[in-house]
Amino acid sequence: MATSTGSPQGQPSSTTSSTAISSSEAASGIKQALSQGLDRSIKSLAVRDGFLGNAAVKILMPPEAQKVESALRGIGLGSLCDNLIQSLNRAAESAVSEATPVFVSALSQLTIRDATNILLSGQPDAATDFFKRATTTELTKRFSPIVEGALGKYKVAQYWSAVVSKYNQIPLVNDKIETDLNKYVTQKAIEGLFLQVAAEELKIRNNLGGTRTTPLLQKVFGYADKQKK
Repeated sequence: MATSTGSPQGQPSSTTSSTAISSSEAASGIKQALSQGLDRSIKSLAVRDGFLGNAAVKILMPPEAQKVESALRGIGLGSLCDNLIQSLNRAAESAVSEATPVFVSALSQLTIRDATNILLSGQPDAATDFFKRATTTELTKRFSPIVEGALGKYKVAQYWSAVVSKYNQIPLVNDKIETDLNKYVTQKAIEGLFLQVAAEELKIRNNLGGTRTTPLLQKVFGYADKQKK
């Protein structure tokens, strides 16, 4: 049996991932991990069916309109709802690629103290939480006009009008549905993005699927693993 002072030829030392790290290594490791997780998250969402085909982030009818959906599906007009839901998700898929420069800017502002706190936090989504605080305002500002354009491209207003019109034709319906779809889709797109980022962060923290793909990630997160024991 090999001792802790050596390792089989060609294999990394068993102490490599648990040796002490410097503050600069912690900061670099966190930035590298976040860059990797963000890149994967954005690429997974900014494609056709990135939102629509992912049950965890799929954008559904606005809460105040769900009774509309239920009523229309109940009388065989579910296709109207399906068209609207698809168009909402297509708009989000078009907008999410705008996240990249916002996150890059936030990464450049990450301090050594921030990085250390994120690395050693017992919170599995500490990095994601940092980004929520650092980028939500800017993301909303950038997403909103992109979403507005995408809503027009995918005829959301047309589908929404058809849904509301048919609903209003149902006898005894007196409720007026008012929804700011631009605000709604922008919010849901950002929520979906952060959900994916949190999932990627968890993968790196737990080294799921070999996501610690560089020596720096292995060293920095191996050290963090050791601190939890």
